[in-house]
Amino acid sequence: MTTREVSHPLFDEILDLLASTPTPENIIDYHPSEALQSRLSDLLDRNRNGILNVDERAELDEFSRMNHLMSMLKIRARKRIAA
Repeated sequence: MTTREVSHPLFDEILDLLASTPTPENIIDYHPSEALQSRLSDLLDRNRNGILNVDERAELDEFSRMNHLMSMLKIRARKRIAA
């Protein structure tokens, strides 16, 4: 059985956060690094201009998936704090 290694920088940042045994507050406070935010902005601009290549589209899709994951984690963290 083969495993696919995920090497997206945002995935790595999220893994590092989770491996650090974060508090709910740490999860809520998490934001991608400035370098990743800049890369995302560039990809979004290229997407708006219709000039994304296949690899960039895949990278933008991965940003979207990781953003969704973090949104769900933050919702659960807020519920845990409110409980």
